[in-house]
Amino acid sequence: MRAVTWHGKRDVRVEDVPDPVIKEPNDAVIRVTSTGICGSDLHLYEVLGPFMAEGDILGHEAMGVVEEVGPDVTHVKPGDRVVIPFTISCGHCHMCGMELYAQCETTQVREQGTGAALFGYTRLYGQVPGGQAEYLRVPEAQFGPIRVPEGPPDERFVYLSDVLPTAWQAVAFAEIPDGGSVTVLGLGPIGQMCARIARHLGHRVIGVDGVMARLELAARHGIEVVDASETPAVADEIRDRTAGRGTDSVIDAVGMEAHGSPAAKIAQTLTGLLPDALAAPLMAHAGVDRLAAFHQAVESVRRGGVISVIGVYGGMTDPLPMLRMFDKGVTVRMGQAHVRRWISPLMPLVTDDADPLGVMDFTTHRMPLEEAAKAYEMFQKKADGAIKVLLRP
Repeated sequence: MRAVTWHGKRDVRVEDVPDPVIKEPNDAVIRVTSTGICGSDLHLYEVLGPFMAEGDILGHEAMGVVEEVGPDVTHVKPGDRVVIPFTISCGHCHMCGMELYAQCETTQVREQGTGAALFGYTRLYGQVPGGQAEYLRVPEAQFGPIRVPEGPPDERFVYLSDVLPTAWQAVAFAEIPDGGSVTVLGLGPIGQMCARIARHLGHRVIGVDGVMARLELAARHGIEVVDASETPAVADEIRDRTAGRGTDSVIDAVGMEAHGSPAAKIAQTLTGLLPDALAAPLMAHAGVDRLAAFHQAVESVRRGGVISVIGVYGGMTDPLPMLRMFDKGVTVRMGQAHVRRWISPLMPLVTDDADPLGVMDFTTHRMPLEEAAKAYEMFQKKADGAIKVLLRP
């Protein structure tokens, strides 16, 4: 089959690789019909290379049609149309019983000290072949795959794999009071959906970004916007719009590669120049993130407010503004999305022909799988208005 494979920093290729097969009784194999490029994939494209191996298959946002199932898989069958959650969870362990599916004890990558295995996401998370491919082997398929109706286009459902549940969790963790306010930092794919979901739930939403195409898309869906490229003090602007207090909550949808952190950027760049054998332990034990967005969140949230971190961070020695956070009485919640936990509230919204979350106005580029290298470069450079790219095998 054809698949998107990693070969180094900013070097992804579409190559022939072996077809996946059933290895365990609870496996399934699906034929992929749509697969997204996520902002998290850009971390592999840039920062997290030391944890990759040449030839790793990328991608963790996939849907398709079931081709084959193992004998222990009974809730889906060949021919079913399914979405695959990016977190691989068993559904029956202690953590899954608490709906903490991203911490599944069956698939935890204990040799790395990390949570549940993820599709297409480094040896830190199990080095499981990803979904930017013609076919995908799905472990723990007795629980993971989500059946969706036939008929509507893939865009209606593919974002249940990651974007929608991740954004829903970010809003839930933000604990915005009824009729309250939230700032969303970063209007990439996750930030866009965070903003739409919060507004759908009746909250005032202020979205912050420095890319005009992203600001325009958010504004089209009724979001107040702040152009960070034209606003030198974003937190001051947020306070000015909220009677001097700041918003009740802030969602950090940016993460480790925030702009405006020159020292950390230099450290990341220098680490990236080291051989992987040296760079990986350095990043795992002494990594420093670019924290401009998080610092902005601390300054933008009101006293006693909540910061929900959904942008991916990877540092181990990040210098946090603890005095400021303690003085303001800030609560911080974060973590990988527990995808299956949020499907119940989301499924009625994506099957609603009124499209309340605008999933049909979300994909900016649809490209063949064979053009993945071009798609990654375009997305990384934020070129041609690229906000969300879907690949079609």
